[in-house]
Amino acid sequence: MSKHLTKRAEDYSKWYNELIVKADLAENSAVRGCMVIKPYGFAIWENMQKELDRMFKETGHQNAYFPLFVPKSLFEAEEKNAEGFAKECAVVTHYRLQNDPDNEGKLRVDPEAKLEEELVVRPTSEAIIWNTYKGWIQSHRDLPLLVNQWANVVRWEMRTRLFLRTAEFLWQEGHTAHATKAEAIAEAKQMQEVYATFAEEFMAMPVVKGAKSESERFAGADDTLTIEALMQDGKALQAGTSHFLGQNFAKAFDVKYTSKEGKQEYVWATSWGVSTRLIGGLIMTHSDDAGLVLPPKLAPIQVVIVPIYKGEEQLNAISEKVDVIVKELRAKGISVKFDDRDTFRPGAKFAEYELKGVPVRIAMGKRDLENGTVEVARRDTFEKQTVSRDEVVGIVADLLEEIQENLYNRALTYRNDHITEVNSFEEFKEVIENKGGFVSAHWDGTIETEDKIKELTKATIRCIPNDAKEEDGVCVLTGKPSTKRVLFAKAY
Repeated sequence: MSKHLTKRAEDYSKWYNELIVKADLAENSAVRGCMVIKPYGFAIWENMQKELDRMFKETGHQNAYFPLFVPKSLFEAEEKNAEGFAKECAVVTHYRLQNDPDNEGKLRVDPEAKLEEELVVRPTSEAIIWNTYKGWIQSHRDLPLLVNQWANVVRWEMRTRLFLRTAEFLWQEGHTAHATKAEAIAEAKQMQEVYATFAEEFMAMPVVKGAKSESERFAGADDTLTIEALMQDGKALQAGTSHFLGQNFAKAFDVKYTSKEGKQEYVWATSWGVSTRLIGGLIMTHSDDAGLVLPPKLAPIQVVIVPIYKGEEQLNAISEKVDVIVKELRAKGISVKFDDRDTFRPGAKFAEYELKGVPVRIAMGKRDLENGTVEVARRDTFEKQTVSRDEVVGIVADLLEEIQENLYNRALTYRNDHITEVNSFEEFKEVIENKGGFVSAHWDGTIETEDKIKELTKATIRCIPNDAKEEDGVCVLTGKPSTKRVLFAKAY
């Protein structure tokens, strides 16, 4: 396969799909709308998982696992949640196949093996988890209950795109129960902060923290908090959500606790999640026409070393020096690969690791061997420098930090340059169509106006920012009074 990528400016969508396949991250599978995450792509997810899991545990959460299947009656118990996901549900109706008498060698569903109750393949796990929590929570001493699960979910999407929207995807979902409303709200806010910290410090992806409008909330939530990122093509990406569920699920599943005063009270709930769509966000925040660009903190390979040699004797001499560098880098916790394959020329290896977004490349040839030097190249800016072999480990460690910071600052500059305040609907349409990015505009607070703006421009309210200032103004569409600006954008 040619490693040449379509240019982003020519066709951003095509560039994105090509990059995923050519960088060996994922591919479409034989199952409609599902993907195979390849080892290199999965290694990125594992790095994300590792950091998030640590952050969850540091905030007092524990991991558990709940069934993939949800009895239909349980799924229907919380009406808003069931309605919100009904159109995306895959449903199991039978439990056995048999030989087809009319078509030899083929199988058919055994009509005798119909389930007494149909099972929904989880699109999200609130129903099965809250039915379980009923048996776990009796007293105020059982609260708070802070549980997370790493799982797969199925949402039968019609239009799919690798990592961003697939019929099955990987995610984590936290589900917590609290004695008071204030505690549950504090939990939802805390997890929004955890997600924002992860996005900015590890993904080098700046985000806007805010609350969703009523029509954009999670089905069954009283409030949905979100982190919204901006991709290079000017579209927004919802990167993580944290929901205050009120007592909706506690009432639907009759989950009560005995308070210190001996009263029976319904518990208060939250749920929160991020998914493999974060990999899509990572790709579209940093990558370029040469391929993937990975922030060092999440890169499966942070440093690759490529020998440039003629003959086995030179390779052995280079390998001896490289072994020392590899050990020292690993001792600093830096992941490093020495690519001494003799089936590819150095130029082909350079192109491969550029495409795969490895942050730092070290090359060592005959002249380096003689001079005690190596060539160090950084992926984010393509800058190269020749440095002393004795100093390379310290230089590379500093360089990885510098690249992480540079990627964040570059993305932040782009994001800040693409938040545009507008005061009329003409301005609004002009920015959405021609500039893209976030449009900061007054809105009258009604679902009708939100729907009309979406119909006319395809832009939706991404969030009401947490730091939105009180400001008297008028809605860009209706001219009705408004006290806060909200962020609109076209979105993935």
